[in-house]
Amino acid sequence: LHSTERSCLLRELHRFESIAIAQEKLEVAPPSPGQLRHVFFHNALPFVGFGFLDNAIMIAAGTQIELSIGVVLGISTMAGKHCEIQNSLFLCSCSSSLAGYVEALASRLGLSIPDLTPKQADMWQTRLSAHLGKAIGVTIGCILGMFPLLFFGEEEEKLEEK
Repeated sequence: LHSTERSCLLRELHRFESIAIAQEKLEVAPPSPGQLRHVFFHNALPFVGFGFLDNAIMIAAGTQIELSIGVVLGISTMAGKHCEIQNSLFLCSCSSSLAGYVEALASRLGLSIPDLTPKQADMWQTRLSAHLGKAIGVTIGCILGMFPLLFFGEEEEKLEEK
């Protein structure tokens, strides 16, 4: 940074510090139910997308990987379960790399950051709302991500007919 940029940054930091000190002395009201709902949905929506992608990829690709490795190597059921665990770890890492794209999509859809003070953001109500949003969001996403299972029953019936 140039000297003018550094001085401007220093001024802003001092201003922010004085605001933070003033807020420490003030008693902050807990977040309103509307703010807590906003925190809940702000955390839930990206996790719905993550859970959906994680489960859909794991079901669709995991079965194919297990079948191809199992057939090629001629491995037992127990060894197949070991490969399935490794495939799950691999596929989870793939879907978690997509989490940034899911969050970017959520922000494009107009999901704004909740307007809370730093003290309000650190309150137990806010943290509970955020954690519940993440847990419920990933649960809903995983349930929605089970849609590839609808297609596996038809394939099994075709194989039984042959």
